[in-house]
Amino acid sequence: MQIYEELKARGLIAQVTDEEQVRELINSGKATFYIGFDPTADSLHVGHFMALCLMKRLQMAGNKPIALLGGGTGMIGDPSGRTDLRKVLTKETIQHNIDCFKEQMSRFIDFSDGKALMVNNADWLLDLNYVEFLREVGSHFSVNNMLRAECYKQRMEKGLTFLEFNYMLMQAYDFYKLFQDYGCNFEFGGDDQWSNMLAGTELIRRKLGKDAHAMTITLLLNSEGKKMGKTASGAVWLDPKKTTPYEFYQYWRNIGDADVLKCIRMLTFLPLEQIDEMDKWEGAELNKAKEILAYELTNLVHGEEEAKKAQDAARALFGGGPDAEIPTTALHDDDFENDEIGIIQVLVAAGLVTSNGEARRAIQQNGVAVNDTKVTDPFMKLSKVELAGGSTIVRRGKKNFRKIIVE
Repeated sequence: MQIYEELKARGLIAQVTDEEQVRELINSGKATFYIGFDPTADSLHVGHFMALCLMKRLQMAGNKPIALLGGGTGMIGDPSGRTDLRKVLTKETIQHNIDCFKEQMSRFIDFSDGKALMVNNADWLLDLNYVEFLREVGSHFSVNNMLRAECYKQRMEKGLTFLEFNYMLMQAYDFYKLFQDYGCNFEFGGDDQWSNMLAGTELIRRKLGKDAHAMTITLLLNSEGKKMGKTASGAVWLDPKKTTPYEFYQYWRNIGDADVLKCIRMLTFLPLEQIDEMDKWEGAELNKAKEILAYELTNLVHGEEEAKKAQDAARALFGGGPDAEIPTTALHDDDFENDEIGIIQVLVAAGLVTSNGEARRAIQQNGVAVNDTKVTDPFMKLSKVELAGGSTIVRRGKKNFRKIIVE
C-alpha cells in the first residue's frame, strides 16, 4: 500500500483540492509540504500530535516537511474554533515558545541534511509594508467571501476584531511565500483550517497563474485533535516538565472505548494489518488495546525507557503488581504544623488542584481518596509519621494521583 492510500486507510484525509495530483506527488515522494504551528504556549500538546505524526509518515515516504513556526501570525492569533480574542503575546514570549517547539519537533522530524526545514513567518511578516501588503495581497480577497468562511462566521455574534480578520490574509501569504522561496507545493491542516488553506491556494494561482501547482489537504480529525489537547484538569503537553510521561501514558490509557481503535489507527505506526485484527476486539480486550495505544504513543514522545516505566507504574497501581516508579511529591519539615498537614495542603502541593477552593470542591464531590479511602472531611489531617512510610497514595478522580513522601 502506498503512502496516500495508507493515509486514507488510517482516516487522516478529509478533503483535497486535486486528489489525482495529490496522490501522484505524495506517492512519488515529490511533495514539499508545510504545516503551521502558532507558538501560543511553551510546549506542543496532544492536539498537535496528529500533525507531527503525519509529517513523520510523509517524511518516511520520501517527502519533505516544512515546519512553519508562527512568530508573525502568533502575534495576532487564529480566530478558528474560538469564542473570544486570544491573549496577545509579547515578542519575547513568542520567541521563547518557538525555541521550545523546535526542540520537541526534532523528536519527530529529521531536520538533518536538508530532509526537512523549520522556518519562522516572522522573517517576512514583521517586515511587510502595510500599504504594499494591502495592494499586493488584500486586493485578491473578497470580504463577502471571507465573512462566509466558518472561521469568521462563528465569531460574528461575539465580535470579530479587525486584528483577527487579517489572519486569513497572513496565512495565505505564508503559503505564497513558501511556494516561491522553498518550492512548497502543499499545505496541510485541520478541517477547521479549510477556508484559510483554500485562501492560500487561491492567492498563489491569482498571482502566479492557474498553472501554479499549489494544493491543500485537511486532516480528518485535527480539530478534534485540538480538543484532545484539553482535559478537565488542563492541557496534555508533550513537554515532560508540564505533563509527566506517566500522566501522558494515563491520558491515552483512559481514552474512551469508542475512540481507542480510531486513535491507534491514526496515531501509531503499527501495521494496518495488525490494527485491522484489533477491530474485532471488544469488552476486556479493549483495555489491552488502550495499553497498546498508551505505550506506543508514550514511546514515540518520551522514548522506550519512559514508556516502560509508565506502563509498569500503571500496572502496579491499578493491577496490584510490584512497586514501580509512581509520580511522587516530596513534603518537607516546614510543610507540617505539629507534625500534621491538611489534606487540602497536600492536594495543592501535589499539583492535583490549583487552589484551596478547587481542593474543597473536589472533596465535596467525592473526588478525593487517600489509599483508596474516600475523603469526606476537607479538614482531614495526615500525620508526618504516616506519610514518612512512603506508602500513601493521594488520588483525585480516576486518573490523577501522587505518592506522598517526606524528605
